[in-house]
Amino acid sequence: MAHFAKIDPDTNLVLTVVVINNSDCVDSNGVEQESIGQAFLEKSGNWPAANWIKTSYNTKLNQYWEPNGIDLAADQSKAFRGNFATVGGEWDSTNQIFWNMKPFPSWIKNVSIAQWESPVGPKPSLTSEQVNSTTHNYVRQWDEENTTWNIIETPKQPTLTSEQQAAGQYYTYNPDNNSWELQTP
Repeated sequence: MAHFAKIDPDTNLVLTVVVINNSDCVDSNGVEQESIGQAFLEKSGNWPAANWIKTSYNTKLNQYWEPNGIDLAADQSKAFRGNFATVGGEWDSTNQIFWNMKPFPSWIKNVSIAQWESPVGPKPSLTSEQVNSTTHNYVRQWDEENTTWNIIETPKQPTLTSEQQAAGQYYTYNPDNNSWELQTP
């Protein structure tokens, strides 16, 4: 199966992603050709051929992954156009990359890995104490207003006793006092 993204010619945004049979994009020698798939889609999809761009289902962050989506493929020559196209994402014809939706206005493109990055760099690392904490969870959160990373600390949710579970009780988090509160139905 071959995947193609339908591109808005005015905004370069991905409008949809379609799947066509490989036979609809191969030449007389049996070699897959993007232009043949584009011509097929122009006829069947009523959209200009130049605005149908082939995308790789197994490419993410400029790397090619095995079909299971977990293992990095040994043959990285198959990596194609940065990322699999997503609806609302952007087609960057200059860099030949499909970009996911921009997460924040201040973020910038890192072309080498086909990923948006904060203007101050990657998320800060958590300390071993934070990672191994038995009492709190630590989450790294982007603060767009101040263009900085914050580490948010919240108490871990308490475990319900078997009696509480049997009674249908549950915990809800109260951000006003930074605590978990037991609820009874």
